[in-house]
Amino acid sequence: MNLHLNKEDALGKFIFEHQIQNQNLLLLVLALTPHVDPGFFNRIIQDYFPKGGEFPEFGGVKSKNHRGIIPTGETALYVLAGNDPNTRRQYFPIFQESELFKKGILYLEEVGRTDPEWSGALLMDSEYAELFTTGTVNKPKLGINFPAELIKTELEWEDLVLNSKTLDQIHEIEEWLKHEQQLMNDWGMGKRLKPGFRVMFFGPPGTGKTLTASLLGKYTKKDVYRIDLSMVTSKYIGETEKNISSLFDKAANKNWILFFDEADAVFGKRTNVRDAHDKYANQEVSYLLQRIENHPGLVILASNFKSNIDSAFTRRFQSIIEFPYPGSAERLSLWQKNIPLKAKLGKGIKLDLISKKYELTGANIVNVIQFACLKTLSKKKEIIEEEDLLLGIKKELLKEGKISN
Repeated sequence: MNLHLNKEDALGKFIFEHQIQNQNLLLLVLALTPHVDPGFFNRIIQDYFPKGGEFPEFGGVKSKNHRGIIPTGETALYVLAGNDPNTRRQYFPIFQESELFKKGILYLEEVGRTDPEWSGALLMDSEYAELFTTGTVNKPKLGINFPAELIKTELEWEDLVLNSKTLDQIHEIEEWLKHEQQLMNDWGMGKRLKPGFRVMFFGPPGTGKTLTASLLGKYTKKDVYRIDLSMVTSKYIGETEKNISSLFDKAANKNWILFFDEADAVFGKRTNVRDAHDKYANQEVSYLLQRIENHPGLVILASNFKSNIDSAFTRRFQSIIEFPYPGSAERLSLWQKNIPLKAKLGKGIKLDLISKKYELTGANIVNVIQFACLKTLSKKKEIIEEEDLLLGIKKELLKEGKISN
C-alpha cells in the first residue's frame, strides 16, 4: 500500500501538526489500512504462505462483515520487534503511553479472559477514520452504538428568561468553558484540580434546563449531546456499565457537552442491598460516579428534584443550579418575547394581569401561544382573541394537574 502524505489533506495535516512519527506513525497506519486497502494484510500472508497456512506471530482477526484481516496489538508488536521476546517486551507499554491511545484516536478491542492481552483488534475511532479517508466528519447519530443526540437551538441568550441568581451561575459555567484550557495548562491548575466540570440543573419541567445547555454549546462552539438514558440502562448485569463506558470513551477527547436529561433514572440514590438487583444497581451508580469524575469535559445532569440524585454525585458537582418556576415578572417577559411579531392581541388582553394570575412555565407559555395562534390563523384573522388565549391556558393547567374539569 502506497501512502502519500499531503500537508493539505486531513491525514497529512494531522500527522504534521501533531508530529506523529516512528512507532506512533506505524500504529496509525496499521489501524487505518483496512479502511483504505481491505486486502492489504491478506496479501502479506499470501506472500509468506502462497499455498495457504497459519501465521500466528503476525496476529490479525476477522470480523463479521469485513472479509480481510484486521490488525491486532500482536500485529503491531510483530512489525516492531519480530519474534524476539526481549525486544517485544520493550514495546508492550506503547499501547498505554502512545498519545494516540491516550486521546482515544486508537484503541485495542477488549478480549476475553482466555485471550492474550495484545490479541484485541487495533482499531481507530470511527470519526477519525472518516476524517482521514473522506476529509470530513459527520456528527454521530442517535442509535444503538451511540445513545445520544445532538441538540441545537436558534434562540439567543436574550431569549432565556431566568432570575438573576440562576443566570449568574450559568455564566460561571460559560466562563469555565471559555478559559478551562488556560486555567489548567497555562496557570498550572491541572496539577490541583480534577479534569472536567460537573453541574446539576434541577427544577420543574419547562423551566429552561435544556435550552440553557443548548445555549452554552452554541456560544462556546461546542456540540451538546443529550443522552437517551433508556438506551443506556439495561436489565442485563454489566450491560449498563458497558454502555456508559462506550459513551464516555467516545466523548473523552471530543470537547462535547454531555447533557443527561431526567438523570434520576440512572443517577438516583443508591438503596439498601436487599437482593442481587439492588447490589448491581448500586454498582452501576458507583461506576457512573467514577466515569463522570474522570471525564475531562462538561457534564450536566438535569433532574426535576435535587433530592432525587444520589448525594455522592452532588458532593462532586462544582455547581448546583436551581431552575425555579418563573415569577410574575419572568412570566410577563416570556409572554412578550414569544408572541409573534405579526400577531396582534385583542384589546381585552392584558399580559401583566395574565402573568400575575397564571403560574405557567416557559414551555407552558409557548404552548399556549402556539394554540392561540393556530386558532387565530384557522379563523383567517390576525388578532388573537382573549377566549383562545384563556382556553390555551386552561389546557396547560389541566395537563399539569393544577385544575380539574
